[in-house]
Amino acid sequence: MLEITATEFKVNFGHYLDLVPTEDIWVTRNGKYVARLVNPNVSAVDSISGILKGKVSEDIDRHSLRDERIARYAAND
Repeated sequence: MLEITATEFKVNFGHYLDLVPTEDIWVTRNGKYVARLVNPNVSAVDSISGILKGKVSEDIDRHSLRDERIARYAAND
């Protein structure tokens, strides 16, 4: 995650657009977040997988997670 000011973003717009495919960019104005630029080609599942890398088992896929969640909810009924 890269955090920059709105002024810095305005001055170097092209540079930051080039960085978007490799990292998320947060833009601040007066110390408050006003924008976030993210790569549109990265799915939410891939983003979460990247965040959790090393914290969960590598052999888990989204289908097994879905099946486990459905089984858990069915058991609660």
